[in-house]
Amino acid sequence: MGLFATDIRKYKRYSTKSGLILILTQQGLWALCVYRINSAIYRSKLPSIIKKLLLLFGLLWQKFIEIITGISLPYTAKIGPEFYIGHFGGIIVNSNAQIGSDCNISQGVTIGVSGRGANRGVPIIGNNVYIGVQATVVGPIVIGDNAVIGANSLVHKDVASGTTVVGVPAQEINKNDSKGYI
Repeated sequence: MGLFATDIRKYKRYSTKSGLILILTQQGLWALCVYRINSAIYRSKLPSIIKKLLLLFGLLWQKFIEIITGISLPYTAKIGPEFYIGHFGGIIVNSNAQIGSDCNISQGVTIGVSGRGANRGVPIIGNNVYIGVQATVVGPIVIGDNAVIGANSLVHKDVASGTTVVGVPAQEINKNDSKGYI
Protein backbone atom coordinates (compact mmCIF):
# COMPACT_ATOMS: atom_id res chain seq x y z
CA MET A 1 0.00 0.00 0.00
CA GLY A 2 3.04 2.27 -0.27
CA LEU A 3 1.98 4.00 -3.49
CA PHE A 4 -1.60 4.35 -2.29
CA ALA A 5 -0.29 6.07 0.85
CA THR A 6 1.38 8.68 -1.40
CA ASP A 7 -1.95 9.21 -3.18
CA ILE A 8 -3.71 9.77 0.15
CA ARG A 9 -1.02 12.24 1.24
CA LYS A 10 -1.54 14.19 -1.95
CA TYR A 11 -5.31 14.29 -1.45
CA LYS A 12 -4.70 15.53 2.09
CA ARG A 13 -2.61 18.43 0.71
CA TYR A 14 -5.75 19.66 -1.06
CA SER A 15 -8.10 19.13 1.86
CA THR A 16 -8.42 19.69 5.60
CA LYS A 17 -10.11 16.31 6.00
CA SER A 18 -8.57 13.21 7.52
CA GLY A 19 -7.31 10.34 5.40
CA LEU A 20 -10.22 8.16 6.54
CA ILE A 21 -12.82 10.74 5.50
CA LEU A 22 -11.08 11.15 2.15
CA ILE A 23 -11.02 7.39 1.56
CA LEU A 24 -14.73 7.20 2.35
CA THR A 25 -15.78 10.18 0.22
CA GLN A 26 -13.41 10.57 -2.73
CA GLN A 27 -14.27 8.45 -5.76
CA GLY A 28 -10.82 9.10 -7.23
CA LEU A 29 -9.28 7.39 -4.21
CA TRP A 30 -11.63 4.43 -4.60
CA ALA A 31 -10.45 3.95 -8.18
CA LEU A 32 -6.81 4.46 -7.17
CA CYS A 33 -7.08 1.93 -4.34
CA VAL A 34 -8.40 -0.75 -6.69
CA TYR A 35 -5.79 0.19 -9.32
CA ARG A 36 -2.89 0.06 -6.82
CA ILE A 37 -3.93 -3.34 -5.43
CA ASN A 38 -4.53 -4.90 -8.85
CA SER A 39 -1.35 -3.37 -10.30
CA ALA A 40 0.70 -4.75 -7.39
CA ILE A 41 -0.74 -8.21 -8.02
CA TYR A 42 -0.11 -7.91 -11.78
CA ARG A 43 3.53 -6.89 -11.24
CA SER A 44 4.15 -9.40 -8.43
CA LYS A 45 6.13 -12.61 -8.67
CA LEU A 46 3.23 -14.73 -7.42
CA PRO A 47 2.74 -18.14 -9.06
CA SER A 48 0.87 -17.73 -12.33
CA ILE A 49 -2.30 -19.57 -11.27
CA ILE A 50 -2.65 -17.53 -8.07
CA LYS A 51 -1.97 -14.29 -9.92
CA LYS A 52 -4.60 -15.10 -12.56
CA LEU A 53 -7.18 -16.00 -9.92
CA LEU A 54 -6.53 -12.81 -7.93
CA LEU A 55 -6.64 -10.71 -11.10
CA LEU A 56 -9.97 -12.26 -12.08
CA PHE A 57 -11.49 -11.00 -8.83
CA GLY A 58 -9.54 -7.76 -9.21
CA LEU A 59 -10.97 -7.20 -12.67
CA LEU A 60 -14.51 -7.68 -11.38
CA TRP A 61 -13.77 -5.20 -8.58
CA GLN A 62 -12.27 -2.75 -11.09
CA LYS A 63 -15.35 -2.98 -13.33
CA PHE A 64 -17.62 -2.32 -10.36
CA ILE A 65 -15.59 0.77 -9.47
CA GLU A 66 -15.68 1.91 -13.13
CA ILE A 67 -19.48 1.66 -13.11
CA ILE A 68 -19.98 3.63 -9.90
CA THR A 69 -17.24 6.25 -10.42
CA GLY A 70 -16.83 6.56 -14.18
CA ILE A 71 -13.05 6.17 -13.74
CA SER A 72 -11.18 3.51 -15.72
CA LEU A 73 -7.64 2.79 -14.47
CA PRO A 74 -6.53 -0.59 -15.89
CA TYR A 75 -4.00 -2.38 -13.72
CA THR A 76 -1.57 -2.72 -16.65
CA ALA A 77 -1.17 1.06 -16.98
CA LYS A 78 1.86 2.54 -15.22
CA ILE A 79 0.88 5.33 -12.84
CA GLY A 80 3.47 6.93 -10.58
CA PRO A 81 3.07 7.96 -6.95
CA GLU A 82 1.05 10.95 -5.76
CA PHE A 83 -1.62 10.70 -8.44
CA TYR A 84 -4.62 12.99 -8.00
CA ILE A 85 -8.01 12.79 -9.70
CA GLY A 86 -9.68 16.15 -9.16
CA HIS A 87 -13.26 15.09 -9.77
CA PHE A 88 -14.84 11.79 -10.67
CA GLY A 89 -16.43 10.84 -13.94
CA GLY A 90 -15.54 10.15 -17.51
CA ILE A 91 -11.85 9.40 -16.92
CA ILE A 92 -10.35 6.83 -19.28
CA VAL A 93 -6.71 5.73 -19.13
CA ASN A 94 -5.45 3.29 -21.76
CA SER A 95 -4.05 0.05 -20.39
CA ASN A 96 -0.61 0.80 -21.91
CA ALA A 97 -0.37 4.44 -20.83
CA GLN A 98 2.45 5.67 -18.61
CA ILE A 99 1.89 8.52 -16.16
CA GLY A 100 4.71 9.93 -14.04
CA SER A 101 4.71 10.98 -10.41
CA ASP A 102 2.82 13.87 -8.83
CA CYS A 103 0.30 14.31 -11.68
CA ASN A 104 -3.21 15.73 -11.53
CA ILE A 105 -6.05 14.97 -13.91
CA SER A 106 -9.53 16.43 -13.99
CA GLN A 107 -12.91 14.99 -14.93
CA GLY A 108 -13.56 13.87 -18.45
CA VAL A 109 -9.89 13.22 -19.31
CA THR A 110 -9.00 10.56 -21.87
CA ILE A 111 -5.46 9.21 -22.16
CA GLY A 112 -5.70 6.85 -25.07
CA VAL A 113 -4.48 5.15 -28.19
CA SER A 114 -4.39 6.75 -31.61
CA GLY A 115 -2.70 6.42 -34.98
CA ARG A 116 -2.22 3.71 -37.57
CA GLY A 117 0.47 1.14 -38.15
CA ALA A 118 3.88 2.26 -36.88
CA ASN A 119 2.32 5.55 -35.69
CA ARG A 120 -0.14 3.81 -33.37
CA GLY A 121 0.48 4.10 -29.66
CA VAL A 122 -0.29 5.68 -26.32
CA PRO A 123 1.14 8.66 -24.45
CA ILE A 124 3.97 8.76 -21.98
CA ILE A 125 3.21 11.49 -19.48
CA GLY A 126 6.03 12.97 -17.42
CA ASN A 127 6.16 14.09 -13.79
CA ASN A 128 4.21 17.01 -12.29
CA VAL A 129 1.81 17.24 -15.23
CA TYR A 130 -1.61 18.85 -14.93
CA ILE A 131 -4.33 17.75 -17.38
CA GLY A 132 -7.44 19.95 -17.41
CA VAL A 133 -11.12 19.15 -17.70
CA GLN A 134 -12.23 17.19 -20.79
CA ALA A 135 -8.72 17.09 -22.27
CA THR A 136 -7.83 14.25 -24.62
CA VAL A 137 -4.23 13.06 -24.88
CA VAL A 138 -3.68 10.41 -27.56
CA GLY A 139 -1.08 8.69 -29.65
CA PRO A 140 2.58 7.73 -29.24
CA ILE A 141 3.56 11.10 -27.78
CA VAL A 142 5.56 12.38 -24.83
CA ILE A 143 4.23 14.99 -22.43
CA GLY A 144 7.23 16.59 -20.74
CA ASP A 145 7.65 17.17 -17.01
CA ASN A 146 5.83 20.15 -15.47
CA ALA A 147 3.54 20.60 -18.50
CA VAL A 148 0.01 21.96 -18.37
CA ILE A 149 -2.70 20.74 -20.73
CA GLY A 150 -5.63 23.13 -20.78
CA ALA A 151 -9.28 22.21 -20.55
CA ASN A 152 -10.96 20.80 -23.67
CA SER A 153 -7.63 20.37 -25.47
CA LEU A 154 -6.79 17.65 -27.97
CA VAL A 155 -3.13 16.71 -27.65
CA HIS A 156 -1.71 14.46 -30.35
CA LYS A 157 1.84 15.82 -30.58
CA ASP A 158 4.68 15.98 -28.05
CA VAL A 159 4.49 18.70 -25.39
CA ALA A 160 7.75 20.23 -24.18
CA SER A 161 8.56 20.28 -20.48
CA GLY A 162 7.42 23.34 -18.57
CA THR A 163 4.94 24.61 -21.15
CA THR A 164 1.20 25.18 -21.33
CA VAL A 165 -0.83 23.96 -24.30
CA VAL A 166 -4.49 24.57 -25.14
CA GLY A 167 -6.87 24.11 -28.05
CA VAL A 168 -7.89 21.67 -30.72
CA PRO A 169 -5.33 20.72 -31.76
CA ALA A 170 -3.33 21.82 -28.73
CA GLN A 171 -0.82 24.62 -29.30
CA GLU A 172 1.80 25.97 -26.93
CA ILE A 173 0.62 29.30 -25.55
CA ASN A 174 3.33 30.07 -23.00
CA LYS A 175 6.19 28.76 -20.90
CA ASN A 176 4.18 28.61 -17.69
CA ASP A 177 4.70 25.30 -15.93
CA SER A 178 2.43 23.29 -13.66
CA LYS A 179 3.71 24.75 -10.38
CA GLY A 180 0.47 26.61 -9.63
CA TYR A 181 -1.67 23.58 -10.49
CA ILE A 182 0.08 20.77 -8.66
